[in-house]
Parts: sequence; structure tokens; C-alpha cells
Amino acid sequence: MTVPILQAVNVVKRYGKFTAVNGVTLNVMPRTVHSVIGPNGAGKTTLFNTMTGAVPISEGSIIVDGEEVSHLPGYKRVLKGLTRSFQVTSLFPNLSVHENLRLAAQGRNPAQAFHLWRSAESFTAAAETVDVLLKRLNLGAVATRAAGELSHGQQRRLEVGMAMAGQPKVIFLDEPTSGMGIDDIGAMKRLICGLREEYTVVLIEHNMDIVMDISDTVTVMQLGQVLVEGTPDEIRNDERVRHAYLGSMITGGGA
Repeated sequence: MTVPILQAVNVVKRYGKFTAVNGVTLNVMPRTVHSVIGPNGAGKTTLFNTMTGAVPISEGSIIVDGEEVSHLPGYKRVLKGLTRSFQVTSLFPNLSVHENLRLAAQGRNPAQAFHLWRSAESFTAAAETVDVLLKRLNLGAVATRAAGELSHGQQRRLEVGMAMAGQPKVIFLDEPTSGMGIDDIGAMKRLICGLREEYTVVLIEHNMDIVMDISDTVTVMQLGQVLVEGTPDEIRNDERVRHAYLGSMITGGGA
């Protein structure tokens, strides 16, 4: 029987008297794309932040491969297999694409991440990881360019690659297609689809065409709680979702 690789159990996050996430439970199965959707203010990004360790939870548990990680800071959760991208691109803009990926790969071993006494070429494993990622991300032609000079779509793919470089079990992607043109959206969609061959993906995404096309499971949040969860078809046909959130975007009618 397949068991979840990642669980959020009755997670609560409070900011003073305001409860941003209120008793959310998720069971994320391995090698799947699990999307979390809902309107602005639903608590999606806050939930991501609690699961990845960016902010501490107020109550509940975060479990990775059967191990409780709720008490661990974010950088230690990376070592347990959780990596993420952000809504706003987070790169080293003055470093090359290659160097961004190399640092991310070396970060898997904190003792080597900023080692001062060894050349970059000596990190053989990291170099091999970078070569594989450059090809997979279709960024080989711009490997020596500064990350800040890339197009928005290339930067977003690079950021996903940096998450992949950490050899994670679960990759969290927070609105990876935000601000992209049509061609870049297609490339990102194909990239995310391919990730499930090796990783588990937890996705926040407002583009419903992508969510419905690539997700195995969709969780809909409302006011910090889970409204409904199911397959894309189940979500597409759920009256609560159709009327309260997605309307014509998910049913295909209207503007």
C-alpha cells in the first residue's frame, strides 16, 4: 500500500488574533503533482511556508517520509528532502546560470556550499548535476550568462532547476508560471509534468488549465481551510468550487 511521502496534519498558523491556516490536513502521495488552489487570501502560500519551514506552525505536524519535521528550520528541512521556488524569482542575479545551479547543488552538503579552499572544478558530483540540469531545463545555450540577464521564463525554469539540484523528495512550486508568456508557460508545463518521474510536486498555481491538465490531486482552500479535495475531474464538477471560486475558468464558459 502506498503511503504519503508528505503530510500536513491539522496545521494551524496564527498571526496574533488572525488565523491564516486553520486545521489543514494534506496527504501528498509520492511521484504525484498535488496542486493547492483557491482565491487570494485563502492561505495557500502560508501553508507552503509552514510546510517548508519559512515560518513556524502554531499547531499541528509536518511529516516527511514518516519523520516529524515541524520543529526543524527551513534549511534543515531541505536536508530532509523539501525544496521550493517562490512567487518572486529568487536567484543570484550577478552569477551565471551555471554558478547558480552549482551553488544549489553544493548546498545539498552544507559543509561544501561555500568552501573557500577548493576549486569549483573539484566538486565533481555538483558539476555532473549541473550538466544534467542545464540540458533538462533547456538552458545550456545561456549557461555562462548572468541569471539577471535571462528572460522571465528562463529565470523561472532556472529557479525550478535550483530546487531540483538539492536532490529533493518533494519540490514546492509557488505560482511558477506567474507573469509568463504563452510559449514559456508551455515549457514550464512540460517541465513540471516530467518532474513526477523522479520527484513529488506540491504546486500553487492560478492557471487552471495547467492545474487541471497536470495534477493528480487538487486541494481547494477557502479562508485558511480545505474546502474540497479530489481529482481534477472531481474538482471540475464540484458545485462549491465552480460557483465559489473558478466559475467560467474551470467550466469553460463565459469570460
